[in-house]
Amino acid sequence: MSEQSSALFVRLPAGAAERLDRAAFELGASKKDLVTALLERHVDPDSPAGLDALRKVVVGRHAFRPAEAPEVMDAAQVAELLQVGEADVVTLAESGELPARRIGDAWRFSRAAVLAWLAGPAA
Repeated sequence: MSEQSSALFVRLPAGAAERLDRAAFELGASKKDLVTALLERHVDPDSPAGLDALRKVVVGRHAFRPAEAPEVMDAAQVAELLQVGEADVVTLAESGELPARRIGDAWRFSRAAVLAWLAGPAA
């Protein structure tokens, strides 16, 4: 009877994945068996020394870049930007107070024009 197994899904840097593929090919072993052997040999979470060794390993990195704000916005996006209800945005657009263009049944707003309107003198 074989030992129970668990699924493990990881993204490896391309170079590391190629090395794992080459090692598996050269040894005639599965990648699963290679990873299992490496874990058994090098990962000991039950000892302080084993954990200290793992702390020196760089696991990965993360970078965050926010999505660019759209140039042309709909009423819902403007409402979110202004932190008001969508109905209020439509009312302001229909009255001509908030700069907007009606295209068919929908209102469209220039982000720059909305921000300029917001920064302008209070009525």
